[in-house]
Amino acid sequence: MSSTGYDAPAVSFHGDRVSVQQALDGFCARWLGDLAPLTAEAIRYSLLGEGKRLRAILLLEAYRACGGAGDARELAASVEVVHAYSLVHDDLPCMDDDDVRRGRPTVHRVYGVSIATAAGLAMVPLAARSAWHAAKALGLPDHEAGDIVRELMVASGGGGMIGGQLLDLEAEGVHLTVDALERVHRLKTGALITASVTLGARAARASSAQREALARYGSSIGLAFQIADDVLDITATTDQLGKTAGRDLDLHKSTYPALLGVEGAIAKAVALVEDGCAALAEEQLLTPTLEQLARFIVERRS
Repeated sequence: MSSTGYDAPAVSFHGDRVSVQQALDGFCARWLGDLAPLTAEAIRYSLLGEGKRLRAILLLEAYRACGGAGDARELAASVEVVHAYSLVHDDLPCMDDDDVRRGRPTVHRVYGVSIATAAGLAMVPLAARSAWHAAKALGLPDHEAGDIVRELMVASGGGGMIGGQLLDLEAEGVHLTVDALERVHRLKTGALITASVTLGARAARASSAQREALARYGSSIGLAFQIADDVLDITATTDQLGKTAGRDLDLHKSTYPALLGVEGAIAKAVALVEDGCAALAEEQLLTPTLEQLARFIVERRS
């Protein structure tokens, strides 16, 4: 039993992680051939290293929970591409200026800032093309495939992940309230996690009530994920995290542990997980895997 009050998850999600890795290999083979060789190599480096693949696995499980019976791995990989792009740019010297990601040197440390910047910029439209291709392969009509691409781009854009990153940069050295900090992280971290589950629902042609329940679940666990990240930044080591520990303190960022204390932050994350799971239970969507994924978010050690 951990300090969160949850037992550790009973499954490792290894099978889905392997499937997503295979889909990312397929993405590289399908979409990188027209790029400059060094840019393509940098994208492969960013995509094919170790990673939790949480967003992709959430999409796959939401798809199954809503009755999807096709192969949604390509769509799941598209979400991972957007996430990987965000990490490449987040690590740049003009952003968080980090040297380590997923246990190895960051993309700009290996390939230089210009190539890392170009690689990140190329990944977003490639993810959109991949998402369209994946939606059509699942048999969706053009307008529904377009809805999937649109939702992915909105989640990653100025009203989602990128907007949250800009707010995060502006907040360095500023004391934020809990409400202001929540706004930053519901965009920076929560938007793409929420989209992961709602895209899975869309791909399965779920009802609006099912999509709304999954959106509430995604929003709740997305914020819980960021709170857990804030806690790990001060309680785990660089080796455990696979990235530089203590960066929030170095950058003078407001964090949940700083505002609520470590125990208060953990309690808030647990409450969010409970709320997200309750939303799914109301629509009979709370599969064991979706519950375990939510619990993993607050139990993880990296």
